[in-house]
Amino acid sequence: MDITISNLRKTYGPLTAVDVPRFVVEGGEVIGLVGNNGAGKTTLFRLILDLVGADAGTVCVAGEDVSRSEAWKRFTGAYLDESFLIDYLTPREFFDLSRNLSAMPDAVFEESLQLCAPLLEGVPDALIRTLSAGNRQKVGLASAFLRRPQLVVLDEPFTFLDPSSQHTFKAFLSSYVQQHPSSIVLISSHDLHHVTDVSTRIALMEGGKIIRTFSSSAEALSQLKDYFSSRA
Repeated sequence: MDITISNLRKTYGPLTAVDVPRFVVEGGEVIGLVGNNGAGKTTLFRLILDLVGADAGTVCVAGEDVSRSEAWKRFTGAYLDESFLIDYLTPREFFDLSRNLSAMPDAVFEESLQLCAPLLEGVPDALIRTLSAGNRQKVGLASAFLRRPQLVVLDEPFTFLDPSSQHTFKAFLSSYVQQHPSSIVLISSHDLHHVTDVSTRIALMEGGKIIRTFSSSAEALSQLKDYFSSRA
């Protein structure tokens, strides 16, 4: 399992949103993507998930060009924003729909739902559109892991979560990676503490480019703080 990005470029008029000549992610990595607003993080995730088309270059997941193949979708889970939810359903109805679309056996689905239960702590059985922002975030995160994917893509997963739920999500993610050692998790976050806590490697984006990578450590946190302070 790997992701290989080659000569990837996406522009919007005069703005270059993403310009990544080469970036490789190996199985077992948790990549934290950091950068200021407009750095290109979300656009890069959308290119990886083939939600927008690239102007040039390729993203290959497990050897499959995401723009030319559907195979990679079978082992990919993602939550970028609330557009991934169907808000006129309850969480259980939403998960049932995901189960039906992916043809998960009932026993596997129930086991997966049980594994995701910690992420759903405190979420009421009500229409998704009536839930708080934090509870909608929990439903989205659980949906990303429901099919036990090998690739998980999460944009700002800590947003709207209270401190207890942030701690629960970190513990869940650590356990998931241990149980699926060849999986890849991609996370963007504005919170440097959270991203260094959960990542094995951190990629710093600016102007659509990945300008530097760090091993996750206290030293990396200090260097990232210095970098962003210099641009304040």
